[in-house]
Amino acid sequence: MKVISAEEVHTALRYPDLVDALQDAFRKEFTMPPRKVFLLDEHSGSHDAFALLPSWNDRLIGVKAFTYFPEAQAPYKSLYSKIMLFDREHGEPLALVDGTTVTFWRTAGISGLATRLLAREDAQTMLLLGTGNLASYIIRANLSVRALKKVLVWGRTPSKAASVVSEMEAQFPDVTFTVADAVEAACGEADIVVSATGSHEPLVQGDWIRPGTHTDFIGNHHATKRECDTALVVKSKVYADSRDNCFREAGEVLVPISEGVFKETDVVGQLTEMCAGTVPLRESAEEITLFKSIGMALSDLVGAGLAYTQVTSQS
Repeated sequence: MKVISAEEVHTALRYPDLVDALQDAFRKEFTMPPRKVFLLDEHSGSHDAFALLPSWNDRLIGVKAFTYFPEAQAPYKSLYSKIMLFDREHGEPLALVDGTTVTFWRTAGISGLATRLLAREDAQTMLLLGTGNLASYIIRANLSVRALKKVLVWGRTPSKAASVVSEMEAQFPDVTFTVADAVEAACGEADIVVSATGSHEPLVQGDWIRPGTHTDFIGNHHATKRECDTALVVKSKVYADSRDNCFREAGEVLVPISEGVFKETDVVGQLTEMCAGTVPLRESAEEITLFKSIGMALSDLVGAGLAYTQVTSQS
């Protein structure tokens, strides 16, 4: 059995190859039972948790296991994650893959896939809200599927946004990278808006988004919190990585539903349907599209499986 480190995952994975693999996997048959999250001590008030995310397709069986200890102090981390892969035909254990890096790669890969499916072909400017660990991955994934000329980066701490800009400028000298000072003005300039923040209050207002813009919300996983307001949801064609995820954890959709201005049936499609071509995607240059991502175990399976294939082919 192969043990694949974080460094090996970084070396193995590339965009748009991972975007291609995700698109292919979501259009085919797979099984993905609900993820299980266990609080380790429900009576103490602690949020320490352990989670399991299983999935399988015709080639691989996988389970991502992670621990979350939000109050962890150095030298310990708040999150540890591993993905175990098995051969689907014989059940043989194949690899133990670093789950943290795969999660970064696959989360941004889904953003790139949503952009490929929903953004205008002539999109030129992207706005990224958020400067955390996902920032550089999201930029690279989106640049791999659209010939963008400009990327705006906004963060609550301008120095962190400047750091992301500096890192990306070195990798993509033909693209203009700029720190965005104000979200409203930046939204008015962008053809693609991706939000990956920890905000519990709407950062993106519907009135700020131009016709033809594709929007993508990644950061929020709470049923009562959201990164965009109701106005944007109502004026958009709305898609989700998974309807089950969306109607359980996506405040961006659940809050407008609770307000009586949006219905579950208003979600046009989920990734399986989008990739299979069974639901309409962008149908005009004027439409605003909105994609809500929570995260799916199949994406972990695909990312870990691709890393395993690349690492073993080079050994």
